[in-house]
This record gives sequence, structure tokens and C-alpha cells, in this order.
Amino acid sequence: MIVRAKKTGRPMVVVGAGQGGIQAAESLKEEGWEGEIVLYGDEPHPPYHRPPLSKDALLETLDFSTILLRGPDEIAAKGIDFRPGVHALRIDREHRIVELDDGSIQPYEGLVIATGGFNRRLPIPGGDLPDISSLRSIDDAYKFAENLGKAETVLVVGAGFVGLEIAAVCRQCEKEVTVIERESRVLARAVSPVMSEFYQKLHRDRGVVIELNTSVTEVLATDGRATGLKLGDGRILEADLIVAGIGLVPNDRIARECGLPCEHGVIVDRCSRTIDPNIVAVGDCTATAHEPGQPLHRLESVQNAVEQAKSGAAALMGREAPFLAAPWFWSDQYDIKLRAVGRTADHDRVVIRGDMDAPRFSAFYFKEGRFLGADSVNAVQDHSAARRILDAGLPLTPEEAGDPGFALGKRSKEKPVVPA
Repeated sequence: MIVRAKKTGRPMVVVGAGQGGIQAAESLKEEGWEGEIVLYGDEPHPPYHRPPLSKDALLETLDFSTILLRGPDEIAAKGIDFRPGVHALRIDREHRIVELDDGSIQPYEGLVIATGGFNRRLPIPGGDLPDISSLRSIDDAYKFAENLGKAETVLVVGAGFVGLEIAAVCRQCEKEVTVIERESRVLARAVSPVMSEFYQKLHRDRGVVIELNTSVTEVLATDGRATGLKLGDGRILEADLIVAGIGLVPNDRIARECGLPCEHGVIVDRCSRTIDPNIVAVGDCTATAHEPGQPLHRLESVQNAVEQAKSGAAALMGREAPFLAAPWFWSDQYDIKLRAVGRTADHDRVVIRGDMDAPRFSAFYFKEGRFLGADSVNAVQDHSAARRILDAGLPLTPEEAGDPGFALGKRSKEKPVVPA
């Protein structure tokens, strides 16, 4: 590991000005870096929160100030040189420089890749039509809000969290909404069947038509404008607005082209380090293994971007600060707030705590009796307790989780047992 001086002749450079990028720049300051810090952003805007773009931000007139992370003056006051609207074209690892699309060359002492990702386009004929909506940036959201105001019928392709959040917004705007999903249930890659059933009922009760086990084969167009979808069974659905919510493609191009290993994103360790000791990567563009020997995964969440940025900044300064906390995220749909924590894909048992009809409940997940995580619906205390239990490595049995009289909060405040 390189142990760096607090100041050298070259700056620390951050490519990408999203949640992970701004956090990395600020964390480098907190780690004691006294030299220059340069933050490049693809967009012309200062850093802002992305999660609200598919949620409540669309229900009212979009006000950028409500999702702003840091304004230009605030960034400058922190001693960070913010340069918006500049794209990184290539990294020269041997000479430690970044080539930029304005023709300039930026040397670096250490480099943070925080390039995020792109929304996946529909991989079918017509899937690249420009009026197919996709929510990733504030400019996407402005365009979507304008189009939604003129629409009466909406087709959403994909029943993941983003697709369902958009469907909820559209229904709250009193639009006719159909969600098309090729899997047999909504949120199939993210939650258990019991949670899928809850969300299917939630949306259907609010008037959303959900088409499961249904593929889309073609986007239909008139005069270059998308007007409908052809389904795998031959049916044609027409709509005023079509939205693609089928996942994220990590933006790892500059990392891949400079020889950094990439698979599902830039491969990093628990300290956000790449194989190059001068380069770390953070946020949606990264992939890491939960444990040595396990498959690589990407975590698309604010928490992941922030914690990776902190660990990456520490690594560039020669300090070990691995990101070990249990992953968590949230989703807002109608008046329902889901808070999820842990890695639950391999569970073999689900225990429900609370009242699903209220609704105020949590699904606790276990594998061979070991607590993996929880999905909490309008149950913030369950979520907070589950996070503390996971992070502290405290025991929790299925019987305890399912017992409404068990003091979950009290357990979460116990001290972990240290093996002798």
C-alpha cells in the first residue's frame, strides 16, 4: 500500500460528481489531504440526489434546490475545484494522467472513478427511440415530467423498484398505467415471493395493470415517435408515454480501457481499491465480492456510494477503512415506505413480524437459522434494529423475530459477544 504525503505537486482527481464523487472529494479533505482536489462532472449541474427522481420529486413541479447535494459556492468553500460538464476520455495509468474532452490533460496523485451508470435501453427494434423515457438524470426527470403532463396512458417496461416507483407516480397523477414484466412476479430479483405478492396487490388495488410472464418484442412508432409496444404473445398495447425501467449498465468504460479488471463494473476490494494502488472506484460503477471467493455484485444505493467513497479516500491516503456495514436502501411507493437491509438472496426461511394488512410489518430472512436481513414496510423501528443487529453480529432466531412480544430494539442494543 502507498502511504502518501499530505501534499504533493499533483492533485487528487475525482471523475464523476454524483453522490460517491462529492463524498470522495470531501473525504479526501477529512483524511488530511492538503493539496488540490479536482472534481469533474459529466453533467452541467452541481451534485444532486438521484433517488427522488423516480419518487416524490415527480409529483410536484421539479425544484432542483430540493435535491441539491452541494452548491458550487459550498464546494468551493471546501477547497474543491469543481469542473462541471467535462467528460473523461482516457486514463493513462503509466503517466498518471486523465485525458478530457475539452482537449486538456489532468495529472493526478490519486484517482477516484465515480462514473455511475446508464439506464439500460430496451434491446428490441425501436428500443432506442428518443422519446422512450428513462429516469437517471435531472434532465431526464424534467423531460419525463413534461411528457407525463401531456399523457393519459403510460406503459412501464420492468417491475423492479424504479419501474414500480414510476408506476406509483403515474397513478398518483391519475394516468392509466400498465406495467410489463417478463418474470413471474414483480421485484423478482430483489425481494422474496411474499413481498412480491404484497407489492403486486398494492399496485393492482391502486389501479395499475400488471402483465407478468410477458416479454416485449418491438416498440411501435408513427413518424418516428413511440406509440406502443408489441408483446411476445402478439398483443399490441398503445400508450402516450413509454418508460423503460429495466436496470442499470455500469459506466466502466474508462476503467476497462486502461486495463483495470471489470466484471459487472470496476472490480474493487472492501476498501474500494482497484489493482492499481493509485486508483480507487466507488458507487454504481463498481462490483465487489461480499466475501472472498463469492460472486461479484453491484450495490446500487446511496449508502454504498457514500461508504465506498469514504473507504476509497482513506485507501488513497494509505489507511485501511473497509466498508463492512450491512447494505441498506429504501423505496417509496404511494404511502408505503420500504426500508431493506442485508443480503437476503440465499434465504431459506422468511418470518413475518407485524400486520401486513395495516400495513406495518417486516419480513425477516434466515438461512440455516442465521439472520440475513429484513424488508420493513412502514416499520422504521424494525429496520433500525435489524441494521444494528447485523452490523454488531448479534444473534437473532426466527422464533424471536416472529414473536411480537420479543424486544427487538433491546436486542439490537446489546453488546456483541467476543469469542474467548
